[in-house]
Parts: sequence; structure tokens; C-alpha cells
Amino acid sequence: MSATGRDDLDEEAELSDARVAAEPRTERDPAARFDPHGEAAPRAAKTGPSAGAAPNGETDPGGETGPRTREARPLVAASWRRSVRARVSPDGAARVELDEDELTAYREAHPLSATMPVIRELMGAYATDGEHLLAVCDAAGRMLWVEGHPGTLRKAGAMNFVAGARWSEAAAGTNAPGTALAVDRPVQVVSAEHFQRPVRAWTCAAAPVHDPHSGRVLGAVDITGGERLAHPHSLGFVQAVARAAESQLALLGPAPDPGRLRLSALGRDEAVLSVGGRLLRLSRRHSEILVVLAHRPEGVGGDELLTLLYEDESITPVTLRAELSRLRALLGPDVLRSRPYRLAGTVDADFATVDRRLASGAVAAAAGEYAGPLLPSSAAPGVVRLRERLAGRLRAALVDRRDPGLLADWAYSAWGEDDVVVWRALCAAVPAAQLPPVRARLDSLEAELSAGATDLQRTGHHTRA
Repeated sequence: MSATGRDDLDEEAELSDARVAAEPRTERDPAARFDPHGEAAPRAAKTGPSAGAAPNGETDPGGETGPRTREARPLVAASWRRSVRARVSPDGAARVELDEDELTAYREAHPLSATMPVIRELMGAYATDGEHLLAVCDAAGRMLWVEGHPGTLRKAGAMNFVAGARWSEAAAGTNAPGTALAVDRPVQVVSAEHFQRPVRAWTCAAAPVHDPHSGRVLGAVDITGGERLAHPHSLGFVQAVARAAESQLALLGPAPDPGRLRLSALGRDEAVLSVGGRLLRLSRRHSEILVVLAHRPEGVGGDELLTLLYEDESITPVTLRAELSRLRALLGPDVLRSRPYRLAGTVDADFATVDRRLASGAVAAAAGEYAGPLLPSSAAPGVVRLRERLAGRLRAALVDRRDPGLLADWAYSAWGEDDVVVWRALCAAVPAAQLPPVRARLDSLEAELSAGATDLQRTGHHTRA
């Protein structure tokens, strides 16, 4: 569920998740026939209480029997592949990154703190009576609140499902809150669908929470517990709670200025534009046009705009004019103007906000606003230059700042998981107690780089020969 509403594809995928959740648990091990690197996926190993036993004495459904016969759901298989690429250890555990003092200060300042009364009202009694947990995390997957049944809290602590721990997909593998943030829609993960073995005794459902005005992901709300949550109602329930949280934010926040444009283009291939009280999800080409025009408020001539948007020099001005005509019909004639092409009024663009924060030296604020690369799939020359410039400036500032939390946010993100420079900086910045998994990840990255360089040398030698 997004702030702009769901399309048919999202609804179909959610219904598919719900149908699968209602199937017998014994038929759904994601390791079945899953082969990310031409090898067998990690088998589900037997776990005991110290490895995260589920409430009510439930055990790891994978046991020692290994993979089942049915293939994994596409959503789960894709998440496992991302977990493998991020070098998540199947036997690892989430890392606790924020101590009590840091956690208290951070969550008091977080936008989702204003939604906790509503979330507790809707989920608190359900979690306690059902021996479940309610959890809320930020956009980086750090748990801000984990509450619920006392006995379940104790058992969840054995696998570090606690406030202050990072449960992003890149850090902890396939899990409902982390995967919901990765795909930006509600997700249910049942028992052996979890990537890490200590978590496979549990079932969870989570939904992302968005800023109702900008559409930016603020975090996720999650319900976690035993096998009784392996039901389609759990997914619908947590989605309804996320919607209620967004409604609360809309009521508490200032009403958007109808004459002000708000453009969100970081971390998404299709930008979201707030205009005149409407939230519009733009096509990829229209997203590129809006990004270029937002960056150039003085306006851009037709010939120059053509070169900023199209790699192919054979594209004619007629094609561009047709796109601009469709965009003007969508936005209204008072929003998009011509001679030169420009946007009327003030535009609040998320990438421009990050740039301003960096220029003023507010690195932490800039990192908090950075939701990912600018239109990551775009090949438009003007967008590519903006994307690389912004990411390079922020990355350099983070390395220079040497803050382990900020570096970890980048390193465990989808765009930073292979960034050796940042991983080296993180390795030098983390406390000794948190060093081993970071060092292991860095060693793996450097080994791959070394092997790649050797292969290139061999290829080059063979070519010269």
C-alpha cells in the first residue's frame, strides 16, 4: 500500500500472499528448488530455544527434513536472492545498533512516534492476548518499538528481535518488516520462508508507513508471533494499521500548500508529485522531465531538454513535445509552462533537500532524507549526472563523518551493499563488539573484487595473446 493508492498488480500480489499464507505450512519451504548461484539453498536446520524458539512451544517447521517439494513464492525467492547478494549469513542474527540512550532520543524525534498511540490502540491488546508482538521500525529497518506478550518478548530477545536492532533485508535477510521496506508493500513471511535459520520458527506480517504528503517511506509496522499468524487476516490487519498511522500523520501534520509542488524521486523509478492536494504517480519519462525541470527552476529550452532526456540522438523534438503535451494535460496548464519549459511556483524536491542539507554541513539530516538513488533505472543523461553527483557527495560526507550508524545505513542499503569504501569506513568506525560481522562482510567483498581483478587480467592476457 502506497500513499498514492494501489494498482491492480499490487492488489493481485497481496491476494496471492494471502492465499499462500492460508496453505498448509509444511508445503512452503522457500529453499525448495531455489538456486541463487547454481547451488542448493541453505537448508532449514533444527533450532532450539536459544536460536529463537517460537512462542507456545512451536518449532522450526523446516526441522531436519530439508527443503520441501514446492517452489518458493516469487516474492520470497526474489528476497532470498537479494539476501544472498547482500551476503547475509543464514545462521547469523540481527545486530543491535542503538543503546538505550541513543534509542530514546532517536525515536522521540522520529515522525512515527506520533502514530504510536493509534498503533498501540489497534494492536496492543491483540498482540498481548494472542501472545504476539507489535513492532515498528524506521525506513532503514531499525526497530524503534517492540512490544507485546512478556513471554514472547523474552523468546524474541534470543534472536535480537528487540528495539535498537536492524532488521532490514540486507542485514537480516528475508523477514516481513525488512522485505516490506525493500519492496514497498505489505508482506507476510511464514516460518521457513525466513532466510535466517533462527527466525524460521516465527511468522510475521508487515506493511510500510508513508508520509501522507510526500509519499516517502517512514518505516513499517509489524505483527510477529507463532503459527497462528499464518493467516491472510494478519496481512490485512497490519495493512489497516499502517493506513490508520498514515491517516494520523495527515491529521497531525500541516495541510500542504495547494500552490506548492512536492516531488519525491529518490529511491523510486516512478516519481510521486503532490500538486493541488493530489498525489500523482508519474510515468518514468514524466518523472525524468519533472526532475530536470525541478533542478532548473529558471527553465530549459526545447533543444537542451531533448539532450538532457534522451540518449538516442535520433529522437526528434516532435517526440518530446508529445510527452510534454501529455504531462501538461496531467498536471494542468498552470503548472507546466513553456518558452522556456519550466514549472510554475515553488517546487520542494526531495533530492534538492538532500543537496541543501549537505551544503549546510547537516550530514545526518541529509542521510535521513536520502531514500535511495535518484530515479535509479533512468538512463536520461541529465538525471544520471544529478544522480551520480548527489550520491557521490553524500557518500564522501558519510565516510568523512565516520559515524557508524550513518555508515551502516548506507552499507546495509540496496545501493550500498557492495560499496567497499563505505564498508571499510564502517569497519574502522564500529565498536569492537560489533566488528566481527562487518569484518566478515568486508573480507567477502574484497575477495570478490580480487577475484574479479584476476579474471580481468587473465582475459586481457588471453586477448593480447
